[in-house]
This record gives sequence, C-alpha cells and structure tokens, in this order.
Amino acid sequence: MHLHWTRMSLRFAAPLALVLALCAYVVVPLLDDLTLRWFVRDLDIRSKVLASTLEAPLLDYVPAKEKTKINQLFNRAVEDERLYALAFCDQTERVVYATSTYPASLGCHSQERLDNQGLGAAGAKALVHLPRGPVHVARSALSRDGEPVGKLVLVHDMSFIERRSADTKKYVIGFFILLGIVISLITVAIAHLSWRGWIHGVRGLLRGELLPAPHSRPSPEVSPLVADLRALLSEYHRERQSHQDAGQAWTADRLRGLLRNELAGDEVLVVSNREPYIHRQTADGIEVSRPASGLVTAVEAVMRACSGTWIAHGSGSGDRAVVDDQDCVSVPPDRPEYTLRRVWLSKEEEQGYYYGFANEGLWPLCHIAHVRPVFRSSDWEQYVKVNQRFADAVIAQARTDNPVVLVQDYHFALLPRMVREVLPRATIITFWHIPWPNQESFGICPWREEILAGLLGSTILGFHTPFHRKNFLETVDRYLETRIESEASTISYGGKLTQVEDYPISIAWPGASETSAESRAECRNNVRRELALHADHLLGIGVDRLDYTKGIVERFQAIERMLELNPAMVGKFTFVQIAAPTRSSLEEYQNFESRVRALVLRINQRFSDGSYVPIVLKVEHHDHYQLNRYYRGADVCMVTSLHDGMNLVAKEFIASRYDERGVLLLSQFTGAARELHEALIVNPYHIEQSAEALYQALTMPDAEQKERMRSMRTLVKDFNVYRWAGHMLLDAARLRKRERVTQKINLHHRAPLRRVI
Repeated sequence: MHLHWTRMSLRFAAPLALVLALCAYVVVPLLDDLTLRWFVRDLDIRSKVLASTLEAPLLDYVPAKEKTKINQLFNRAVEDERLYALAFCDQTERVVYATSTYPASLGCHSQERLDNQGLGAAGAKALVHLPRGPVHVARSALSRDGEPVGKLVLVHDMSFIERRSADTKKYVIGFFILLGIVISLITVAIAHLSWRGWIHGVRGLLRGELLPAPHSRPSPEVSPLVADLRALLSEYHRERQSHQDAGQAWTADRLRGLLRNELAGDEVLVVSNREPYIHRQTADGIEVSRPASGLVTAVEAVMRACSGTWIAHGSGSGDRAVVDDQDCVSVPPDRPEYTLRRVWLSKEEEQGYYYGFANEGLWPLCHIAHVRPVFRSSDWEQYVKVNQRFADAVIAQARTDNPVVLVQDYHFALLPRMVREVLPRATIITFWHIPWPNQESFGICPWREEILAGLLGSTILGFHTPFHRKNFLETVDRYLETRIESEASTISYGGKLTQVEDYPISIAWPGASETSAESRAECRNNVRRELALHADHLLGIGVDRLDYTKGIVERFQAIERMLELNPAMVGKFTFVQIAAPTRSSLEEYQNFESRVRALVLRINQRFSDGSYVPIVLKVEHHDHYQLNRYYRGADVCMVTSLHDGMNLVAKEFIASRYDERGVLLLSQFTGAARELHEALIVNPYHIEQSAEALYQALTMPDAEQKERMRSMRTLVKDFNVYRWAGHMLLDAARLRKRERVTQKINLHHRAPLRRVI
C-alpha cells in the first residue's frame, strides 16, 4: 500500500519538477527585465524629488552666479550612494556648473539623443552607457516666474542593478529548486492521507457546518487548521465588508457601531489642554461658552459619538462651581452626552507648562514661523509635572486596565509613556495637531529625547500629513536607539511597538438642525447691513486666532496690494478679519497684536473714503452661529497660514456653503491644501501672487465657483471627522486584537514549560 502511494507521488512530483524548471527558465529573464524597470522608475521618482529640493536654492544662486554655494550644494547632494553626478545647463545647452564626477562626454544632450544612446526598452529611456558602466540620466527644467532659467541634469549610478540582478537570478533559481523539493515532499506526505476526510472537513468549515451540534468534533485531518481557517475567513469577511461599505457615509452612528463591534464597547478617554465648554462667573450668573478651537470642534464630535470622558484643564472662572466632588460635569449643558473631567492648575504651573514650554518652546519650534523658540529649565519642570498630573487623572478615570485613550496635541508629549507605565494594556492614540519639523529643527529642543520617548509610549501616533509623519520617523531615527520599519511605518522602542500614521483631520458635516434658516440672499444682505455696507458690496472673511503662524500680516499686505493693482475695487470690497485673542500674556503675542492693529490702521487710512474702510478687524470671540453667518455671507475666505497642521477654517467655510458659491483662497503650507485642490492655492509669502488670487476670487464667474465648491464639498462631506476618528479606532482595534493573539500564543508556548517545572 505504501509503495503504491509512493509511486503515485513520484508520478506527480516528476512532472512538477519539470514544470518548475520551465517556469524558472521563463521567469528569470522576465524578472530581470521587471527589476530593471522598477529600478528605473524608482530613480525617476528620486530624480524628481531631488530636483524639486534643489530647485529653490538654485533659483537663488544661479542668477547671482554664486559658484561656491552651487558647488557646495551639488557636492552635498552627490554624497548619496546612488547619485553619481550633477550638472546645471543654461539655455544654450552649455554646462555651467557640474560636479567633478560629471562625465564630459555627456554634456547637455537633448532627450532625443539620450534616447538613441539608451537601452531601447520601454521605461528605460533614461539609461545611458558610459565607459564606467550604465547610468541613469534625468533632466529637470528650471524656471522663475514662467521664464526658463536652465536645466538640472542628474546622473545616477546604475552599476548596482547588475549586482542585484545577479543576486536575484541566483536566489530565484535557488527558490525554484527549493520549491520543487518542498512541494515534492509535501505531495508524498499528502498521498498517505485520506483526501476524502480533508475535503469533507474543509467543506464543512466553509459552510459553517463544522460543529453542527455540541457533541460534534472536526475530523482529525482538519483539526490543526480549524483556528487558522476561521481566522482567514473572518479576515476575509471583514475585508469584504469594508469594501462593501466603502460608499457609506461616516456618521456618529457608524462611529458608535464601530466602537461597539470592533472595540467591544470599551471606554474612551480624551485628554486635551483646552476644554470643550468653559463656565464663567458673570453678574447674571454662570455662563457657558465654547472656545474657538479647531481641536475642540473636531474632537467633541467624536466624544458625542463615544459618550466617554474628556479630561481637560479647567480654566473658566465658574468651572469649579459646577463640578461634582470628582471634578466632573456632564456636557453639553443642554443635552449631556459625555463627561468632562477638569484638572486644576496653579498660575505658576499654567505659566510654565502652557505659556512657557508648550507655547514659547514647542509651538514656534514646530511651526518654523520665524519666531525663535525659548526653552527654560523651569518651564520644562512644570511641563513634566503637569503631564504627570493629567496622566494620574487618566489612570484614576479608567474603569478598566485597557481603556482607549485619545491624547491630543503637543501639550502632552510625555503623558503616553506615563500612562503606559501604569496601564500597559491601554490602547493610547496620540494625535499631534501641529506640524512636526525636520530632524535638524527639532534638535534645537534640549529635551528632545525625553519628548520622543514619551510619544513612543503611544500605541498609535497620528499626524495630519505624510510629510509630518516622515519627519517624525527621521527624527526618531536620528536621536533614539530604535528599530524602525519604514514600509510598515512602525517604531519598536523599549519592547513596545508604535504605529505612526497620517490621519487628515476634518470637521463634522453640519446637519439640517445646524443650518441657518436664512436663504443665501437674506444672509448676504443681513451681514452687509450689520457692517453698514451696500447689498452688492464684495466681502471677504478671515477667521483665525490672533497668532503669528496664521499669516494675518501677509494677508493684509495682499489686500493692500490688490487694491493698489485694481483701484476699481476701492470702495467696493471690504475684508472682515475675525481674530480671536489668544495667549495675550506672552510678549510675542502682544507685539504681534500691536503690529496687526498698526497695519490695519495704516491701510484703512490710505484707502478710506468717508464711511468706507477696506479692513474691519474684530479682535473678539465669535460663536459657531456667528461665524457660520459670516462664512455664508462672504464672497471669498482667505486662509493664509505660514505653517499649519490642517486648518479647519477652510473646511468649515466649505461646509457652510450649501449654496455652492464662494471662493476659498488657501495657503500651500496648510495640510488642507493637500486635499482641497479646487481652492486657489497661494504662497502667502508671495504678496503679489496672493493679491492676484484675491482679485481672481472676487471676479470669478458663478459657474466656476459652483464647480469648484461642489467638488470640495463632496470631499469634506465624505472625509469628515468621523472618518478621521474611525480610521484611528479601526487601527487601534486591529492592534488590540493582534496583542490579544500574541498573548495567547505566548501563554501557549510557556504552558509546557510551567508543567515541566
């Protein structure tokens, strides 16, 4: 019987070995060609990125003929192991600047001549053979203000491809040999098993009939694979379900369902410095207000869906009067949906932790907005102390040892590690709402290692954009001893794994109850009447905190320049700037406010005529309803941040325009600019460009406004705050399940050892 099965196995294995040999004969050349194409495509991408990086400094150095700086720039660039040479050619196809390694025979050949020298294969037209071997040549045209300046020629060494191709061939052939041996052995083993039992067991599992009754048991052949097959089917089901509901809108109900199904209803705790509701003592009693904050707007929508606990600094004059003996109060006041737990800080603690380290240190450091960061040891001590205070509050509020903790922003960089030390099973999601600078800039911070280690206490660490995520990975790689998996975007530190991802934040799409009953015409007329303007007066709006990162000065300069270039707009256009006061106790912000007021006074004096003023500055807080009316009544909204994580004002403006009118003028340095491509994207430092874009917005035809706004509204509606939170929580659920499986495996492997002992 055994001889019979062996003969049957060999009859199958011999043809299989022949087939595998033929496959290897076909696959190896194909893989060689594909490898070449992949490498060429990779070098094309690298060349574009490098050319983009070098373009700005070259456009400054070339006109000034600063040869030394250009040579230094080129020499630094060719330190890359693959970049062999660099050259700059002028408009006459003459090499003006080049590294010493640049082949003289290459010159400034046109692309057609390079093609004739190439390999001739599709996708390999950038390859050129030189005496030293093949190289990849890429040319990038440089221009300033639409005028061509020259071309940048990048030459990459391709010799590594030949080495890797040889290694690949060796490994592929070895793989096929090994594969043939393994499959042959498996075939012999399978031949001695009962195929009928296998097929019956697997079919029963797939049909859900494996355990029809309590006393039933799977067949012996299938038992070892039951758990694996079930896991695969479950994964397939979830994947299929995610594809099926991809078209479903993300809503509060869907987020609640996600928490119930994927996180088993686990408790959710949010930590932020700013509280969602502030109670103030007034002559008429206690008044409740919501602070003007994009973070509060976004996160409160999540808390309303999750019904968890929000831990924040109690800063209102009436905050203590409304909390219970646990320092908690239910909010919103009119219809409570979650708990607000307040943490109290002394003036000294608030000054050092918030105004000092967080806002005089980390804020300018991360925004790179030409304000020098200030770091003091006393501020750092308060920052550590307050982070521990909030971490203790999280631990005290947690009803279980594995809550989901959402840590918000740069005020709590140390808190994730502090919570992790006490609640090692907690799922900690930290979201960094501001930009993350490059590694050199972050190196300015004296406590950089402590901050990075604190953040790596997170299970998931989120940023707005891939660029900020990449900056963080590079910063960690430079300053900490970690294991980084770039493709998986994970960091292993201190025996714990942190998933680093980009999650573009958004807003909650307004429902019917949040929409004003005013029609578009009524809203326009009423807003203009309140500002003492004619009904046909053109109106612009800007909504920001009075912060030097928001580009308010540059915005006003652009308005001034627009009026200079277009005198017909004088008397017909007014810009309303709502600037919520913030951090007014800091000298830098006091100076900035004085500068803004002086600039507005100068521009208004220059263009005022009777009752007309071009800029109306409102340094005061406005509630959501008031802002929404200004959004809807304006013709253009200007968002000109010099550096921003996302900027939700842009999305709030879009969400308010259900009339599909209005134009968004958006800074290229906001995270929102990476999504809202139909906005008029500008460089706020380029005053003339912003002025021209403003005039274009004010004169844009209704049809074009509608087309642009409709597209942006669709995107903001689909990619809303619930989707932002949902994706983070889905990733958290996946990691929690992986952790549970890992623990079971570890226990399973340790169990025999304990029995032996």
